[in-house]
Amino acid sequence: MSTVTIDEMMNMAGQNLGTSEWITVDQDMINKFADATGDHQFIHVNEEAAKMTPFGTTIAHGFLTLSLFPVMMAKSDCPRPEGVKMGVNYGGNKTRFLTPVKSGSKVRGHFKLLDLIEKRPNQYQQTLEFSVEIEGEEKPALIAEWISQFFT
Repeated sequence: MSTVTIDEMMNMAGQNLGTSEWITVDQDMINKFADATGDHQFIHVNEEAAKMTPFGTTIAHGFLTLSLFPVMMAKSDCPRPEGVKMGVNYGGNKTRFLTPVKSGSKVRGHFKLLDLIEKRPNQYQQTLEFSVEIEGEEKPALIAEWISQFFT
């Protein structure tokens, strides 16, 4: 993991920052997410019933895929701004779930810096384009514009 100054990071606006390692989304992960959120729709947790759908198997919740953002960022080769003491999620401008992630699939994140601004002294807001690639699939699982803030 490389570090860059805030000014260097600001100059990277419009550039691809990096890619994460592959992560396997297995049925155990999907079941635990269902338990955590209370979303036990059969398409996620009932393997027999899911076989009868166009997907032929269970699929991950869209929000599970989106929630992999932090781990994908942590397991990526993206440069990190120097001196960050804390970061927080701020929200998203848009999120589109394009292709379902079937149980057992491998996914990885791609990150592009859209904008980085100083909101207040030592408080910065970055907007990233975050896309999730599914191994062997043409279209991504999702594309989102995600906003976070960090403090130095």
